[in-house]
Amino acid sequence: MAEEKTVIVDRDSRGSGSGWVIAIVLIIALLVGVYFLSGMAGSEASKNNAVSEAAGQVGNAAKQVGDAAKDVANPSK
Repeated sequence: MAEEKTVIVDRDSRGSGSGWVIAIVLIIALLVGVYFLSGMAGSEASKNNAVSEAAGQVGNAAKQVGDAAKDVANPSK
């Protein structure tokens, strides 16, 4: 009789795990980027508010100077 050969093929191929490592690194990089971008947006808003407040104060000071000049030009009794 002829000999029968049995061939067993193990197809349990698992990756080395580098895909997960790359995914985790990308997620961390994304989170860090979002954190810094949100911090910059807050800083920009603070600068805009400070400039607006300063402009309002300059406007008030100019009005006071104008009122004082008008009082000097038209003195009341």
